[in-house]
Amino acid sequence: MKIKTNDTVKIIAGKDKGKEGKVLQVLPKMNRVSVEGVNLLTKYLKPSNKNQKGQKIQFPSPIDVSSVKVICPNCSKPIRIGYKVDKEKNSKDRVCSKCKSIIQ
Repeated sequence: MKIKTNDTVKIIAGKDKGKEGKVLQVLPKMNRVSVEGVNLLTKYLKPSNKNQKGQKIQFPSPIDVSSVKVICPNCSKPIRIGYKVDKEKNSKDRVCSKCKSIIQ
């Protein structure tokens, strides 16, 4: 999967189209990512004791990877990600498709 945790992404499809956020969690088996402040679901918790109050919790639900694009830190645009293999260092780096810079 080309998207990693802590990447900044832009939503390109769905009800939150146009929003930006940081990736909190990546679920590669389900092909989904959880993005901060996007696709929020509300869960209501009942009070467990007589002295407690009920709670309303909002949390980001995972969305499909195909509806997000990574924002390049150098050119500040939503981009596709490619790979560059360096045989001397034995490393495989993620590369911006527009400015050809390495993405951490």
